[in-house]
Amino acid sequence: MSIYRWSTCLPDKAGINEMGLITKEDAIEAFEQFPWIEHLSKMDFLKEEDIYYSPSLEFENTDTKHMVTFSIVGDDKGNEFYIFYKRPKVIRSFFGLSKKEVEDYVSDITGQTKEDAIKFLTAFLNNDTAYMESKIKEG
Repeated sequence: MSIYRWSTCLPDKAGINEMGLITKEDAIEAFEQFPWIEHLSKMDFLKEEDIYYSPSLEFENTDTKHMVTFSIVGDDKGNEFYIFYKRPKVIRSFFGLSKKEVEDYVSDITGQTKEDAIKFLTAFLNNDTAYMESKIKEG
């Protein structure tokens, strides 16, 4: 059973807030209970130079070192999630003649709903790399 590390990034706080270790079950609850809109709304009252991050949550599988980050942009009337997925990946050259492994390869998708993000997090927690790779290719 994998253990996960998680952290948050908040608009009005410099630096990453390490939250410690979390179980698979608690990770879903942490995502659902995170006050996304409240943190997003705070940005309306901050000067641009006082905004450090869009509200974000990050989860890392401590066994595989794969990582997923969720960030919300927009406002309370219209918003979307950005999803960043970090993992090792073999990259082939344009003609397929050579390949190299990139240890910290990051892909992202935008335009995701909260429900889409929860599905992606569930796939991450279940180590469903096929689902995550297909979503990244669609995005």
